[in-house]
Amino acid sequence: MEREEYIIHIIGAGISGLIAAKTLEANGYRPIILESSDNVGGRVKTDIVDGYQLDHGFQVLLDAYPKAQEQLDYNDLDLQKFLPGATIFTNAKSQTIGDPSRNLGLLLPTLMASVGTLSDKIKILKLNRQLKKKSINQIFQEKSKSTLEYLKDYGFSDKIIDNFFKPFFSGIFLEPELRTLSIMFEFVYKMFGEGSATLPKAGIGAIPNQIKNQLKHTQFRFNTKVKSVEDNKIVLDSGEVLDTHFTIIATSPSQFISNLKDQEQQWKSCYCLYFEVDKRNIDKPLIGLVADDDALINNIFFHNSIKTSSRGENELLSVTVVKEHQLNAQQLTQRVEQDLKKYCNIEVLKFIKTYHIKQALPDLEYLQYEISPTETQLKPNIYLAGDHLLNGSLNAAMLSGERAAQGLIMSLEDGLVVENLSSEYI
Repeated sequence: MEREEYIIHIIGAGISGLIAAKTLEANGYRPIILESSDNVGGRVKTDIVDGYQLDHGFQVLLDAYPKAQEQLDYNDLDLQKFLPGATIFTNAKSQTIGDPSRNLGLLLPTLMASVGTLSDKIKILKLNRQLKKKSINQIFQEKSKSTLEYLKDYGFSDKIIDNFFKPFFSGIFLEPELRTLSIMFEFVYKMFGEGSATLPKAGIGAIPNQIKNQLKHTQFRFNTKVKSVEDNKIVLDSGEVLDTHFTIIATSPSQFISNLKDQEQQWKSCYCLYFEVDKRNIDKPLIGLVADDDALINNIFFHNSIKTSSRGENELLSVTVVKEHQLNAQQLTQRVEQDLKKYCNIEVLKFIKTYHIKQALPDLEYLQYEISPTETQLKPNIYLAGDHLLNGSLNAAMLSGERAAQGLIMSLEDGLVVENLSSEYI
């Protein structure tokens, strides 16, 4: 058979599925992507509501990610950069800290800020230097502990941990106790130090849209829900049965594979609420962290502090909630509005929308950076992709998608004989 004659299905049009398709196309194959929703992106999507550009949860692209640098056209995305720092709200007052070696304007406010001791600030600079010298592979080969334990062992004071590290990394790891393994902390911290946090001008959803537009020989079937996957066939919820030579499952596989039902992937969730406000109290492109223990909200961001494609009339504010609560939708909105006023001195003009992202990040007990193509093979004809195989990051999603496609290609080019398909496909 010629390469383009093989029937290869990819389940899921998220980042890993799209990269798997891109890798297959580059090697002469023509995959078919089955996607349950009406568009690409998975967890990485952007909506337009009332003229405002709303990402599905506050997300950023760390432009130092190695795989993102390989796979994306940053100029085409028109990346808007955040400043390397944060504005911290405590007791209804705000202070700004950041990396003065990368932005001199952050030097004075960082020196004056009381969110930590002078020793803490020196240790932050020291940690930056250490991680720049350490390779990603070295980081992921180290013995790990919780991020909180790591910070304490490094000598950071409770003050800087509570005022900066907890709210900042709670918003990244989507858990407030910093139980996430320290190797993930070092990796993310290194990426922040070697590049910038950015957002495409058209929103985070511009990333999967760009990859989709790069695909020339991939067929998409949207609004197509998969019920189960077997060696050479895929059963859809509609009852339709698809013959297939190979399948890449670019989402959690337990829902499709009968003997994996007891291995369901655990996920971290969060809420992201969008509001319209009349003015910003953080003028520069900095994330706002809410460090008060009693606050439900974790971080805020004024999206008009960077260039976006929004056409709303006022300022767009996103608010992220990672703490557990028992509030219904109306109660949550009211509580967040109260917190904004109490802790950040922000008056809301209008509530726009809430996103409850139930599967925001995989909750992983074991983390790794790399995976070999052969390790993505679940069965002779079934391969896996997704950041849940490695670590919760856009970089991991891209890497796993590439490796799954490479594993499949290796099987074919090693002379694997494919049988038991209907004659019309042979």
